Amino acid sequence: MAQVLDIITTAAIFFAVGAGLLIVFGVMKIINFAHGGFITVGGYSALAVTNLGLNPWLSLLFAFVIGAVCGMIIERLVVRPLYSRPLDAILATWGLGIIIGQVITLAFGREVQFVQSPVTGAVDLLGTSYSQYRLILVLAAIVLALVLAAILNGTRLGLVTRAVIMNESLARGLGINSGLVRFATFSLGAGLASLAGAFITPLSSVDPNMGVPWLVNAFMLVMVSGVSLVSLAIACLVLGGAQVLVSTYGNPVLGGLTIVLLAALILRFRPQGFSRE
Repeated sequence: MAQVLDIITTAAIFFAVGAGLLIVFGVMKIINFAHGGFITVGGYSALAVTNLGLNPWLSLLFAFVIGAVCGMIIERLVVRPLYSRPLDAILATWGLGIIIGQVITLAFGREVQFVQSPVTGAVDLLGTSYSQYRLILVLAAIVLALVLAAILNGTRLGLVTRAVIMNESLARGLGINSGLVRFATFSLGAGLASLAGAFITPLSSVDPNMGVPWLVNAFMLVMVSGVSLVSLAIACLVLGGAQVLVSTYGNPVLGGLTIVLLAALILRFRPQGFSRE
């Protein structure tokens, strides 16, 4: 039972980490390689809340706001001028991720630090004692998925966003401000990445490079998911579960490579990945 819970909670964590990257990729057709930097921003936002002695739950709101504001600034000053040059935009976001890491190093140092968890202890579930915080992350991932689905399917913002995803040229012809949609999407994606960073830090530690391994896994999960939240959830469950099994019964080092290797194989034989398209 504990292993099943490990698979479910790992999938939930990967979903939270990959959701922001998926949203940006779906609308802007670029991979935001600054995503790892935004995850790190979220981790250090949680650290700042801990150092100030505030309620740890406030770190989630603080991280989302800081990430979204950083996303607004970066989209306006760096990414927007490169819309017509997607390769340059990808390289620019990669450089931004490095810059974010260096700025954080100057501000907080290189040492590994820890944040306060909002919830501690374990709970008995079906005869198994399991971490309360990891179980809360599952609920958080479900809520996140429902909120994003509601926004995309039940609001005007979601309608115009889906129009831009399907055919941006046609959407512009219908009077939709695709630039504003891109701005909102990039800002939301940055906020979600930072929020994910705040979520995962109580389970590990905080350092200037903490976002890099998460970025790699999130990138591969998004590649096999297309632009579908459902496909992302399936990919996280299947590939995240495989990582847990390989790490448990095999080698933890190989476990860390499982998502990358399986995603590469899936894309080799099924280029559309888990997407139905």
